[in-house]
Amino acid sequence: MNTIEFNNLVYTASKSLKYPALKFTHNQADANDLIQDTILKALKNKTKFKKGTNIKAWLYIIMKNTFISNYHKIDKRNSLVDPIDDDYTLNVPSTITYNDGTANVAMEEINKAINSLDKVFREPFMMHFSGFKYEEIAQKLKIPMGTVKNRIHVARKTLMAALKDYKI
Repeated sequence: MNTIEFNNLVYTASKSLKYPALKFTHNQADANDLIQDTILKALKNKTKFKKGTNIKAWLYIIMKNTFISNYHKIDKRNSLVDPIDDDYTLNVPSTITYNDGTANVAMEEINKAINSLDKVFREPFMMHFSGFKYEEIAQKLKIPMGTVKNRIHVARKTLMAALKDYKI
């Protein structure tokens, strides 16, 4: 396979990477960067691609490994070394103290949002939040499982919309 054929194959198959990249990153800009890194690595490693291999699967594996590598780099960057205590690694987030007042206000807003849900949505949502499985909720409320899933979905969307201004 020559370079032009391979490049066209990668370009065509790279369109299928958008959804998985968004699932990994949860951010459009980061997803685009991840896809770009994946394509670059694929083009650099053209010789490792064997004709007849599923190109989409090959690109997905490259993307997944790139995401994991980047995640580990970021994780290492967010750690620091304390030379005084025998080079133990201290993770920065564990040294942060939070203001309980802010947390209390956030919890009040969450509880208000939950209590503002209609009972038909709040009840299955709270049961699921408490650990009940969909089947158990359907049996207890005597409604179809699809209805349970739908009501929980609607409750989540409603809560997300109500709490969009909070970083919760």
